[in-house]
Amino acid sequence: MLFAVIGSSAGKARDEIMAIYPRHKAFLDQFLTRGEVVGVGPFTDPGGGNMALFRSRAAAEAFAKSDPFFLEGVVGEYQIKEWGDNMLS
Repeated sequence: MLFAVIGSSAGKARDEIMAIYPRHKAFLDQFLTRGEVVGVGPFTDPGGGNMALFRSRAAAEAFAKSDPFFLEGVVGEYQIKEWGDNMLS
C-alpha cells in the first residue's frame, strides 16, 4: 500500500512558485533521504497541481501538513489517498 498526496493548484504565477521552490525542495529532500518517497512531480495538464507517493500514511500526512508549497499558498489543498498498487503483481 502506498499513499498518494495529491495537491490542487492555487493558481499562483510561475515566478511566485519558483520563489518558494527552494524551501519546498529542501523540505521534500528530508523525505527522500529517509526513503519515504517513491515518486513526486507536477501534473502537466492545464489544471496543474502535483502528486507524491509515500510509503506510509504518517509520512504523507507530515508532508501534506508542513510543505512550504501548502503553507505559502502555492497548493490550495492536499488530499491523501491510499493506493493499492498490486494490480500487476
